[in-house]
Formats: sequence, structure tokens, C-alpha cells
Amino acid sequence: MERLVNDMVVFEKPHALTDVPLHYCPGCTHGIVHRLVAEAIDDLGIEGKTVGVAPVGCAVMAYDYFRCDMIEAAHGRAPAVATGVKRADPENLIVFTYQGDGDLASIGTAETVHAAARNENITVIFINNAIYGMTGGQMAPTSLPGQVTQTSPYGRDVKQCGYPVKICEMLSMLDGPEYLERVAVNNVKNVLKAKKAIRKAFQNQVDGKGFSLIEVISACPTNWGMTPSQALKWIDDNMIPYYPLGVYKDRSAGLIPGAKEDK
Repeated sequence: MERLVNDMVVFEKPHALTDVPLHYCPGCTHGIVHRLVAEAIDDLGIEGKTVGVAPVGCAVMAYDYFRCDMIEAAHGRAPAVATGVKRADPENLIVFTYQGDGDLASIGTAETVHAAARNENITVIFINNAIYGMTGGQMAPTSLPGQVTQTSPYGRDVKQCGYPVKICEMLSMLDGPEYLERVAVNNVKNVLKAKKAIRKAFQNQVDGKGFSLIEVISACPTNWGMTPSQALKWIDDNMIPYYPLGVYKDRSAGLIPGAKEDK
């Protein structure tokens, strides 16, 4: 559980993670993001008052992996459930959702948009792997143009199926959200940036600033039909060019897209 170098601890499993083995496929990056969320909870000392909301999807059993209280939500409804929990005890609870793209960007789009528009003081962790993972690899709202999936065997045809939904770009046009950032976890450099972003999203809630969403570009080797190493490279070559990483809105840093200067 920990590695010692000259009797110094250089790494240990976050306390906010349980010892239950993860059920995810080899090469899936959900485990990395779980660790980053748990590290943020540990760093801020909020485990005892944190409530996570897990919806339908590959992370449906996230309640097995986090030591904090967890609630199961219907498909796409995690932001609505999180809103209710947070409003029930806004001074004491820290509430986060953990959602995939088939959940958040499809059946849950309305809940996501309106929670952001209201600037609900919750934290949303959004896993974008451009496919429906749990149900067998169907085309998702985030699947890339031309991407081959079980329901687009000849590649996503934008004339028939439309273009992918870019959540950070879309939400950045709303007045409500406090903080929106897109990160990736396909290499060490990106993992470190993702850790910083996720921690900030939780810190914003602790500080009462409002709605924070971190979109994490992730790998799904099984449903992409790739090896884990191929999937990580595919993120660099295909996902990130279409979904550029970076901060899309940060009110505390003065980054508000479309804002006009006072004359």
C-alpha cells in the first residue's frame, strides 16, 4: 500500500478510497480519476462530510470504492440528486457527482445545464471516453466524427447523427458556472494537471463559490477495440485535438468567455 525510500513514505493509497478491487477493464482510466478524487478529499479533510452521487454507467458501483457516503441516482439525474442533497444541508455537506458522457451529455443534459445555470454549489466529475462503455460500446453524444462504434460501424456520420456535444464549451456560455476545465489522464503530466483541477473544483465548493465541472478525457480500450497503450495514444492523436484541454471558465481568475469590458 505504500513505498518506502530511505524510510520516507513517497506514496500511499488515499484514505478516502476503500480496499475493494476495482471492476474496471484493463487500461480503463476510471481508477486514476477515482484516486484523484480521493486525494482531493483527503487533502481538504472533508471525507466525513462528503456525499458522492453515482449514476448509471461504468461507475455505477463507485459506492464500493469511496469511503464517504454515496447515493445512487437514476440515469442522468445525478446533478438533480446532488442539488437536493446540497440544499438540504448547504453549510455542512460537500457533494460531488461522478458521471460518464453517456449519462451527463445525453439523458442527463438538462439536469447538467440547469444545475450549471443556477450555479449550484456542487462539484461534477465528468468522464468523457467518447462511447457508451457499460452497455457495449454504442455511439455516445461525445463520439468523434467518423468514430467506429457498435451503432456506427461505418463511423459516426455527422449528417445523420449530428456533431459531438462539447460540454465545457457549451456550459461556458452560461452566466452561472464558477469553474469549468477539461483535463486528461493519459500521461503523467496530464494526470498532475487533472489532480490540480479536481482539487480546485472541491475547494471552490468548500469556499461556497458555486458550480464546478471537471471534464476528464479518458480511455476505453475494450470498446475502442485497442490495447491500453494504443488507447492512450489515441487520446493524444484524436480526442485532445477535438476536445482541447484547458480552463473554459474560472470566475475567480477573471476568465469569463464572452464578457464585455465596462466602458
